[in-house]
Amino acid sequence: MKRDHLHFLLLNFGHFLDHLFTLVFATVAALALTREWDLGYADLLRYATPGFVAFGVFALPAGWLADRWSRDGMMGIFFIGIGFASIVTGFSQTPLQIAIGLFVIGIFAAIYHPVGLAIVTAKWKNTGMRIAINGVWGNLGVASAALITGYLIDNGSWRAAFIFPGIVSIILGIAYLALRWKTVIHPDSEPDTAGRAAVSLQMPDVTALLFRVSLIVFVTTAVSGIIFQSTTFALPKIFDERLQGLAAGMAGWLQGFDLPGHTDIATLVGTFAFITFAIASMAQLVVGAMLDRHGPKTVFMTVAAMQLVFFLIMPGLRDGLAFAVALGFMLGAFGQIPINDFMIGKMATGRRRAQIYGVRYVVSFSVLAASLPMIAFVYEHWGFDALFRILAAAALIILAAVLALPHRLPVAATGHSDA
Repeated sequence: MKRDHLHFLLLNFGHFLDHLFTLVFATVAALALTREWDLGYADLLRYATPGFVAFGVFALPAGWLADRWSRDGMMGIFFIGIGFASIVTGFSQTPLQIAIGLFVIGIFAAIYHPVGLAIVTAKWKNTGMRIAINGVWGNLGVASAALITGYLIDNGSWRAAFIFPGIVSIILGIAYLALRWKTVIHPDSEPDTAGRAAVSLQMPDVTALLFRVSLIVFVTTAVSGIIFQSTTFALPKIFDERLQGLAAGMAGWLQGFDLPGHTDIATLVGTFAFITFAIASMAQLVVGAMLDRHGPKTVFMTVAAMQLVFFLIMPGLRDGLAFAVALGFMLGAFGQIPINDFMIGKMATGRRRAQIYGVRYVVSFSVLAASLPMIAFVYEHWGFDALFRILAAAALIILAAVLALPHRLPVAATGHSDA
């Protein structure tokens, strides 16, 4: 395997682990700690909030440090730091301890998006598809958090869901540093060719257009963050409530095959979540290809409209229909992820690319953190049907904002190396 291919693979593994670590607790809270610690689901969500605050706030300093020191060095810190933090969190004995552990995980998790995406958009051509492939790996991390944790709850302990991936992350961090040690020590040995080649299009009033597009990017980033966090974090609980009949029927069918551990309801709920996340993540590949061909406006409008329709349909549904419609709105939720990253990668200059991605993810993940109390409040007072209607309104806001996008971006990044 070429070193560049291995580099991209390790970056993809990093995105997988980044999202897995931040969502292990979502399944643990829904399927284990409500029983083991005798706390309500809404109460447990409050302990996850500091971690998502860190996930957002520390993205900006991570991008700033990467641009001034070494992006590859920061990636090494990400792998090893989040691995150790996750292992320690696995030994928590109280809600306060797990909140502290999740906060430290959030600090290291904040490194990946501004730094990893800056590397991907600076080094390789076909930006839309590269971001999409990298995004699929991240979404598989989201999916695997529910699957792996659900399985471990039924067959062992929730603690292993933090400890095992922590060990894997440390091993991958050592491998990453070994592969990229030259650029860790000498960051300028691999120049940002994409950033240097960025040129302005010949358009009237480019500055005003840049401002308008940037405003749309950050507004849609904030609103789509509400949708993404609400769907990915709450889906295990939604399925736990609404797919019991489907899970029981599947368990009865599987009993005839004598498959140990595959007829437990928690495992099946985790499996349904994994299937939904895994299939929905493939939408990013389609979106990535369409971005490279047609640009962001048409693609973004399609994705926003898909979310609006399925969120409006979801209230009141259960079992098979609920599973099908959930898959529909998750296709939209995951499909929208690469679009703003694509636009930033095309417009941002290379020297400050990681910092700009840092600002983008401060907005995104700060909204994620704020979404947790909202999810808890809405669920506690009105249930998930009200949440679906709120998310439909959010999708409508995105659709309205995207209508103001130009058909061509004001800055085009060209000249990517064919690494």
